[in-house]
Amino acid sequence: MFDYGGEPAHTGPRHLRVRGGAALTGSIDVKTSKNAGVALLCASLLNRGPTVLRHVARIEEVNRILRVLESMGVACEWLSPEGDLRIQPPERLDLTRIDADAARRTRSIIMFLGPLIHDYPEFELPFAGGCELGDRTVEPHLAALRRFGLSVERSQGSYRATVKEHVEPPGAIVLTERGDTVTANAIMAAARFPDVTVIRNASCNYQVQDLCWYIEKLGVRIDGVGTTTLTVYGRSGIDRPVDYAPAEDPIEAWSLVTAAVVTESEITVRRTPIEFVEIELALAEEMGLVYSRSEEYLAANGRTRLVDLTVHPSPLRAAADKIHPMPFPGLNIDNLPFFALIASCAKGGTMIHDWVYENRAIYLTELNRLGAKVRLLDPHRLQVEGPVQWSGAEVVCPPALRPAVVLLLAMLRAQGTSELRHVDVIHRGYEQLAERLQLLGAEIEPF
Repeated sequence: MFDYGGEPAHTGPRHLRVRGGAALTGSIDVKTSKNAGVALLCASLLNRGPTVLRHVARIEEVNRILRVLESMGVACEWLSPEGDLRIQPPERLDLTRIDADAARRTRSIIMFLGPLIHDYPEFELPFAGGCELGDRTVEPHLAALRRFGLSVERSQGSYRATVKEHVEPPGAIVLTERGDTVTANAIMAAARFPDVTVIRNASCNYQVQDLCWYIEKLGVRIDGVGTTTLTVYGRSGIDRPVDYAPAEDPIEAWSLVTAAVVTESEITVRRTPIEFVEIELALAEEMGLVYSRSEEYLAANGRTRLVDLTVHPSPLRAAADKIHPMPFPGLNIDNLPFFALIASCAKGGTMIHDWVYENRAIYLTELNRLGAKVRLLDPHRLQVEGPVQWSGAEVVCPPALRPAVVLLLAMLRAQGTSELRHVDVIHRGYEQLAERLQLLGAEIEPF
């Protein structure tokens, strides 16, 4: 896998040395969505024609999916330094040569099931990996895809899939989990099933909306985008050139807002997808956050509403109630860890309830190494007291993306020098985050 210009993509671990305590200033643009990008790469397999995706985030998660695609015979070419990417599937994928190492390092590999069932009656996929966040079953995926004729056996580290030759139209499907990747798989299965499929209890989150708009460009009509009921008018064959630009990433946007909060800085976070951080902003505003916003404008996809958010230094108070995630339009599960850091900067005690993942909450107790007062109540709940005196420390990145970024942002506030070790997990979801924070005045040195 090579970056534009012939340089090998960075995959090895790095460390960061952070000299904290400096205020940040300036403006920063939000990059396009990690989760939408990987979903669209999987969805490109629905199309026999070429797909061009604009401004794709140059992150390790994307690199892993590209390695898998290329190992199966898909031609992937970076067209520009800005992240424009061209994908051209071959007449037939060679599923016997799949890069198992890359596949096992990303949970997104599970989204290959939906596209592959249309053309391959038998195939194997390596087990899905990704962040270590506890037991995340794939059963909701399999339950939805059984309606399209898929059956899966688990054997020797792989999913062995078989697809029935003749399948009755699924009609209406009720997803047992309103998950983003579960919904994406069901949409991709329905897109090339030559009938009308209704998907109920669907996620209406940002990456699902981007996926729907891309599939509409393939000529597949989808009603209900942005709601929990989708109606997909499938087509048996798709072969057309498509050019699509995924929208900006609301999780990165909230990460950058949190950087401003924790360092008590005035930063403008440009190109923020406001619809997908409104709950987070409302909650932070109740805690005392002061911010201003520009008029709305549209992302390059012509659909997603963006604003420029300017965060002002603000004295914060603890949240009046526990902070917990919900499916969109609730507080995003990936933004929840940042509230442990925000609550550490607020006066009083705040409970953080991460009811989705078994293992993630414990990683946030690593903030205590920097002076935080985070107490693990049980595998899902944290009690956070603030404000605290942050001090530098050496910390090894936890094996989960968002808690790792939370630690980096806390180090920006901590007095003295901190070291964050093995930050390769951050490269999974953020493009040059340390370098971009440097442009705002952060003192971060890779070593």
